[in-house]
Amino acid sequence: MSAVNDTKFKSVIFLLTRLPSHGDAHLWISVSFCFMYVISIVGNSVILFIIKIDSSLHEPMYIFLSMLAVTDLGILITTMPRILGIYLFNSREISLNACLAQLFFIHVLHCIESSVLLLMAFDRFVAIYNPLRYTSILTLPRIAKMGLVAVLRATVIILPLPFLLKRFHYCRANVLSHSYCVHREVMNMACSDITVNIIYRLFTKLFQMGLDSLLIFLSYVMILKTVLSIGSHEECLRVLNTCFSHLCALLLFYTPEISLSVIQSFEKGSLPLLQIVLGYISLLLPPLMNPIVYSVKSKHLRESIIRVFIK
Repeated sequence: MSAVNDTKFKSVIFLLTRLPSHGDAHLWISVSFCFMYVISIVGNSVILFIIKIDSSLHEPMYIFLSMLAVTDLGILITTMPRILGIYLFNSREISLNACLAQLFFIHVLHCIESSVLLLMAFDRFVAIYNPLRYTSILTLPRIAKMGLVAVLRATVIILPLPFLLKRFHYCRANVLSHSYCVHREVMNMACSDITVNIIYRLFTKLFQMGLDSLLIFLSYVMILKTVLSIGSHEECLRVLNTCFSHLCALLLFYTPEISLSVIQSFEKGSLPLLQIVLGYISLLLPPLMNPIVYSVKSKHLRESIIRVFIK
């Protein structure tokens, strides 16, 4: 009996799904994903390259930005090759082990990105609240420790997920609605009791997104309190402008994620196409837009990029 169960377990295959399309729409979707992939890879790679070679950018704000770029590159490498394989070659099959590995890295990197955005909020608070001690508080060793804690926290939180999923038996159609594996969908494919997974998934959401968003909100409350104590209106605007790029990054990350969570919680089984599109936006829009937003809004970074490429 054990041998039979092992055989069933090893032969589990999931089918990934692409967006429904007709005629030339499929071609245009494929081209769009290829374009997004190339622009995102190039954009984040340029950010890392410029920060590395320009010593004037070796400041806490840009080091945190490089962490964000590395995380975004990780998300792209984890998801886009599989997505492009589905759209270009109709390569839909994925084994259980490959699916669990992919969802582990997707959720870990997502958790790390949330932590990095929290660290960037703390960076803005320190820069505004105590600018004279900014670089002495956020030293390179201290930033490295913060990054390590973010990685360890994400790994510890997400590591149980694939093991919790691996113990299940899968006897349903096993057709996933996305082009990549995520915990919620794989969990719903199981024929076993998934109560533990539901509880643990809620815990990870609260401990990751809930805690991080609360601390980010408190950071901006303190930033606003500090800014409002400044007498000059022009100086207030100048200080707030330094937070604009980070606020855009927060909106890009949290808006689709929160929208998706609300729909999945209160509109179960409804609006499937909207859920798929929000999933793509949540996963692929931040890596695409973060380098563009920071390059446009950060004068120092923009000038460094122009100077390097002119040379």
